[in-house]
Amino acid sequence: MTRWPSSLPSAEAADLRYDVTTGPLDARELEAAVTHPGAGAICTFTGIVRDNSRGQSVTHLDYEAFAEMAVPQMRKIGDDIKSRWPGARVAMAHRTGHLEIGEASVVVCVSAPHREEAIAACRWGIDTLKESVPIWKKEHAADGTFWIEGHEAKPA
Repeated sequence: MTRWPSSLPSAEAADLRYDVTTGPLDARELEAAVTHPGAGAICTFTGIVRDNSRGQSVTHLDYEAFAEMAVPQMRKIGDDIKSRWPGARVAMAHRTGHLEIGEASVVVCVSAPHREEAIAACRWGIDTLKESVPIWKKEHAADGTFWIEGHEAKPA
């Protein structure tokens, strides 16, 4: 994961936590970035590579991203969350490259004054990320290799 400048005040550093990386994701690191005294709850979503899809065995995934667009779009999602859920802080990261079964592919963390807001904002954040951020998944399965667009598989 990218290490953010330690010279930034903690609130500013937390708001800069939007990353596309080839390295492993650490949900605890992102949770620490959104932790603050006014947070009564932190909700974390971690997407994990599973061993099956469409009724077929999956061996691994490859992710590609247009990082120059993905990171600003992730930041926009974070800004929208902070507007919709006052007091929320957001951090999100997505892996690219080759991922094995069991590895984390995406992490979204949201802190908020109360659990209801943290859960709703985190759910909205991951749903919006999957719909709008330019990141593509190639699934390697028993029946071939497929690019996944939304819930639809297209042969690679």
